[in-house]
Amino acid sequence: MDSSRSSTADLLRALGNEHRLTILDWLSDPRSHFPEQRDGDLVEDGVCVGFITDKIGLSQPTVTNHLQYLSKVGIVTSKRIKNWAFYKLVPGRIEDARSALAGFSRSTS
Repeated sequence: MDSSRSSTADLLRALGNEHRLTILDWLSDPRSHFPEQRDGDLVEDGVCVGFITDKIGLSQPTVTNHLQYLSKVGIVTSKRIKNWAFYKLVPGRIEDARSALAGFSRSTS
């Protein structure tokens, strides 16, 4: 398998989890899903992993694993502020997934 197909497969695999999709939805419009943070701007710096953990109702290590997976495939970026990790969406990567799916549907028609 060539590297672009592998990268596309990893990207689509990352989107194949309900919790990760929920997190991505929230990160696409963080101001409407999260309260203002004491440290870091919701849009400029990202959302604190603690807020995401509280909202989704999973353990902090589980949420961190989901976010690290999304980061590994380039869908989100992370930033450290004080002792916390903040995550924000990389919009272009979601478009990459849409393009990959559109290309796949055209090739199977």
